[in-house]
Amino acid sequence: MSDWHPAERKGGRGVSGARWRRVVSAVWRSIAVWAVSTVTMLVLAGILPDFRIQSVDGDSATRIAVTAALGAGAFGVLSAVVWPLLVRALLLVPAYVLGLLVFFLNGSLLLLALRIIPSGESEAAPETAVVVAAVMSAVASATGGALAVRDDDAYRRRLYRLSDRRRVEEPPAAGPRTHGTVFLQLDGVGHDVLLDAVYQGLMPTVAGWLGEGPADRPAPRPTHRLTPWRTDWSSQTGASQLGILHGSNHDIPAFRWYEKDSREVMVCNRPTSAAELQRRAIEHTGDGGLLTVDGASRGNLFSGGAGQLALVLSVASRRGRENRSRAGYFAYFSDPANAVRTAMSFVAEAGREIGESTRVRIRKQRPRVSRGGLYPFIRAFATVVERDVVVAAVIGDMLAGRASVYADLVAYDEVAHHSGPRSRDTEKVLQRLDRSLALIAQVAEHAPRAYRIVLLSDHGQSPGETFRARYGLGLGELVRAGCGLPVPRKARRTHSGAEARAAVRAALRRPVEEGDEQHRPSRRRSEPLVLASGNLGLVSFPDVPHRMSREEIDDRHPALLTTLANHPGIGFVLVRSEEHGGLVLGAHGAEIPMDELDENPGPLADFGPGAADAVRRTHSFPHAADIMVNSWYDPQEGEVLAFEEQIGSHGGLGGAQGRPFLMSPLALSAPVEDGEELVGAEHIHRVLRRWLREVNGPQVPIEARPGQRAA
Repeated sequence: MSDWHPAERKGGRGVSGARWRRVVSAVWRSIAVWAVSTVTMLVLAGILPDFRIQSVDGDSATRIAVTAALGAGAFGVLSAVVWPLLVRALLLVPAYVLGLLVFFLNGSLLLLALRIIPSGESEAAPETAVVVAAVMSAVASATGGALAVRDDDAYRRRLYRLSDRRRVEEPPAAGPRTHGTVFLQLDGVGHDVLLDAVYQGLMPTVAGWLGEGPADRPAPRPTHRLTPWRTDWSSQTGASQLGILHGSNHDIPAFRWYEKDSREVMVCNRPTSAAELQRRAIEHTGDGGLLTVDGASRGNLFSGGAGQLALVLSVASRRGRENRSRAGYFAYFSDPANAVRTAMSFVAEAGREIGESTRVRIRKQRPRVSRGGLYPFIRAFATVVERDVVVAAVIGDMLAGRASVYADLVAYDEVAHHSGPRSRDTEKVLQRLDRSLALIAQVAEHAPRAYRIVLLSDHGQSPGETFRARYGLGLGELVRAGCGLPVPRKARRTHSGAEARAAVRAALRRPVEEGDEQHRPSRRRSEPLVLASGNLGLVSFPDVPHRMSREEIDDRHPALLTTLANHPGIGFVLVRSEEHGGLVLGAHGAEIPMDELDENPGPLADFGPGAADAVRRTHSFPHAADIMVNSWYDPQEGEVLAFEEQIGSHGGLGGAQGRPFLMSPLALSAPVEDGEELVGAEHIHRVLRRWLREVNGPQVPIEARPGQRAA
């Protein structure tokens, strides 16, 4: 960690001298960037046929160079002054539209610069201006960054601007005495996937933290410990992150579920549902969340009680100029170089996805799912735009000295759903995520306080083909067949539970809905409502106001439970029984009462330790479905059958999806004692809160009041 300069601590002439050195350094860097931009403009004018730099009085090299210098200077000034104003104005339109306009706006600034310079008759075709502006912005950004790296203060200030925070007077002494804590969530990265990536050399930053290095070099001294933990039955971001940030994921049976009392389908990545779930968790615990003391929440489903919010879904339904969930976009895109760089990476990533999906189809690789339509752009948003914006926000929080930061990076989860958890695509994503971690670690050395970085995941992903691909019908069709109802030849696809889609729609200011017919289901007798969350299925009968019992279901649909329990693609079924309370059903007539699962796990035996406890807990939820269905699981191959169109899935029991990781600095206390196990997201919350007390004193719970603002 870099310290404040001694001269600045003493005041007087030392402070004045340091300020002059900063001014001279800044002027020198500006001149250097201007010179490089001028040369770049001259080179582009020489190689692009539709871009011309010409002085009024002739074509002498000197006059052309002066004209290029004026043009480069005007473009630089406009980029520094006009661009932030344009982005702030465009904050009122969808962020996705802003991404599409980046190149056009940058090219327009160049055309304006060529027109306002006092001499010359330079011109460029509109499409050429876009190219020239993009190249000049990238070169200027690279030059400024390279020069700033040699100057710790300049490097810190440059990164600080990414967060769009107002500069405050630097303290006369060193930063805060207590440490800050940064929690970085690698969405969907399982414990074993992380270890394999480390051993394969894909994540050198993480490897260094764990004391692993290249075979030809001495192993570095480890700074972190790696601990696996076990999720709840609902192994998905909504349940895990709500439990981690707010200390309770009670009554979250799945990613999406039907609530009979309100006749609504709750969806964890729908802004209105996320806001309601956060409200319920705060009411349940009486605690505002993990981040209530000087915290920041970045790219998450829930706020955690933080005062600083960006890209947080639970506040995305708010409208107006001060919508804090979108503040991160302005903070990042207000720098034109960031906008151009991210836009170019966005286009490249979309092209990469199209190429990879084409390769998979040509090779007839199995399993595979459709990756067409808007998916290439959704993938690019998750792996480029959201990653860049969230990382920049975290950097700004560290340089602002926030006490605690929690950020979610969703790139791996989105790609693994469609490419598989251990595909070539996901390996590349892990490599890029590791580079982001390296950048954050480097910035920590320039922050005004020391930071401890905690790395964790909310769940893993289990591979396997889809239920429909293997059996030719979806879970909804199987349920209808068991009810004796007509089965449509082509059933409607379920919606992916990927978090990136919610972020895209929030950026577009479109509500993340699942279809009106699902939110207001018919009350006609015998019409079941079937919802999927990875390899977990939920069957509800909306016309019955209470959770139906096994006896009531058998009376209405005598073949349904038998059809489900004996299907080879179904692992087990949970229902309520009037005689036994909870009842787990399996193939060949297996019926295990809830209180006998420890002695006789029956169909739960293949799902490993803790499965019985997870099922019992979900059975106690007020909004558990009439029928809870978990897919088949192969313990040898670790495969499940997703009820959604995903070849990497999570949401239920079975395999790597239920085994995420927690990686913590050795300076913090061990998460659990030797021989104990981390079980459930609520347990993770208690551990993280204990660590915050260790590094920053007691964390006083803040009880949210009705109508209280999140910020």
